[in-house]
Parts: sequence; structure tokens; C-alpha cells
Amino acid sequence: MSSLRFMKKLIKVFIGVGLLIGAAVITVQYYSYIFAKMVVGEVIRVEHVTQAEAVIASRTTPSYLLFSYAIAIRDSHGIIHTASSEDRQWAVVSVGQCARAKFFLYPPWHLYKGGTYFGARLEELRECGK
Repeated sequence: MSSLRFMKKLIKVFIGVGLLIGAAVITVQYYSYIFAKMVVGEVIRVEHVTQAEAVIASRTTPSYLLFSYAIAIRDSHGIIHTASSEDRQWAVVSVGQCARAKFFLYPPWHLYKGGTYFGARLEELRECGK
């Protein structure tokens, strides 16, 4: 009788540990998506990071360098949110337009980039005040 209770308890412990490990793996794998933030506000700067001379000089420039942007959006509280992106949609964005974008957070184990945002995804673009 006591061995049956022991087995039930052991099964519960294994299930608990398995769920804990599963949650940790999912959190590590999808950290940037779990802790992404939505930014809504006025675009105050969009910079194409790659210099034109570097693109012309090299015939084998990777596409992620050709379409690299730095984005700055000021929200309604006056906070300026910045991120980098390789999304080609940012090429049509002008300063003064209003945007809704999702910024993805680098995980803290990326020591040089931890706490900063990347992959700014443009979800909506409109003229401000409309």
C-alpha cells in the first residue's frame, strides 16, 4: 500500500519537474516574443543604416544589411522608443507620421544587446491626427 502512494508521489514529482523544464525551455526559446512591447506614437526618426557607398562597392552585400533601419518613435507620454529592424516596410515611413509597431526585446543573456529592442515590426502607419 505504501509503495503505491510512493509511486503516485513520484509520478507527481516527475510531472511537476517536466512542466517546470517545459516552461523554462519555452521562455528561453520565445523570450523576445513573450516580452515584446507595442509602441504607438509619432515617428521622429527613421535612418537607413547601411551607407550607399558600401552597398555600391560590394556586389555581395547580404539583404539584411541592405534593409537595415534604426527607428525612433515618441509615444503620448513623451518617451522615445528606439529599435533596429530589417523590415523593408520602414523604407516608406517618413518623419512626422504616426505608427504602431511591435518592438522585440533582446534576452538578457545577449550580454552586449540585452535590454535593447530589435526587429521593429511596422503594424500600422497613418498621418498623425487622423
